[in-house]
Amino acid sequence: MRIGLFLIGIIVVSLFDPVLGQSQPEELGLIKWNRDLDLAQSLSLKTKKPILILFQEIPGCGTCKSYGNKVLSHPFILESIETYFVPLAIYNNKQGKDKNVLDLFGEPAWNNPVVRIVDAKLNPIVDRLNGNYTTYGLLSKITTTLLKTNQKIPKYLELFEEELQAKSNGTEKMTFGMYCFWSGEKNYGKINGVVSTTAGFMSGREVVEVEYNPKLISGADLIKQGQKVNCADEVYMDKKNKSLKEHITIKEYSTFKADKELKYYLFNTKYKHIPMSALQAAKINSLLAEGKSIEFLLSPYQLIWLEKIKDIPKNKLSNYIGQDFELAFQDFNKQLSK
Repeated sequence: MRIGLFLIGIIVVSLFDPVLGQSQPEELGLIKWNRDLDLAQSLSLKTKKPILILFQEIPGCGTCKSYGNKVLSHPFILESIETYFVPLAIYNNKQGKDKNVLDLFGEPAWNNPVVRIVDAKLNPIVDRLNGNYTTYGLLSKITTTLLKTNQKIPKYLELFEEELQAKSNGTEKMTFGMYCFWSGEKNYGKINGVVSTTAGFMSGREVVEVEYNPKLISGADLIKQGQKVNCADEVYMDKKNKSLKEHITIKEYSTFKADKELKYYLFNTKYKHIPMSALQAAKINSLLAEGKSIEFLLSPYQLIWLEKIKDIPKNKLSNYIGQDFELAFQDFNKQLSK
């Protein structure tokens, strides 16, 4: 609970950098960083946690600011780093202790963001992260570190990494016509390889738009699984996509309009007020439809958010289903701060 209350403190008030004597620079995101290597090593020995070192330009270029505002401010990156690591920020364009650490690791000055993950003796646990400024790039280092230090990757991070990896490699979309899109989202959401589902309308009938990872499931297999549960009466695709023409009659994709109440089973619960990743929401909606517990798919911080919103009137809470995770998180923070 202490960790959760600590997060609430972070997201409600602006962070303060004791070195600069002002609010934390945007290049550092929302993570509460240590700024002294000796202290970080001491904390690492005490807590048995690896040290995650960010070498960052402060003030920095557009790449540095984007990394802070997007990657280092993502709720799951924030939570995983503050839970499993001792975070240490080293400014690569300053003298004094920062310059000493920069020289110790052989890092160049005035550089784009670099991340190293080391043990208390500064031995590397994973390869240096350089030149990859994506959320997936950093998350993959985090999960690899957890495995190498004999820790179990929590389910929420597994799903998040699966989603980011799919989008990094390239996802595909297919839209299915059916008698009821509530059933469609329920059934497609639990299929391995499906990244997201969106209920809506196309050509005058109920449909579900399914985004999937073609490396985990083929379009043909997705159609077959949909047909087994009567959720693939019609299939809509761009005519330019010829990969499935020999398997089934494909109708030309037309204008898609999302329903106002996405993920029916999730929509009718308190969980709709909690920001989630797309894959997380799809899986949770399917489990709720079957009357199963979903808490194991939520992060510890998300569970604490549920407790926090109990004190907020329902008419003051937002529905975050279908919203961008990071934007929903920002709005959620504003609600908590009121």
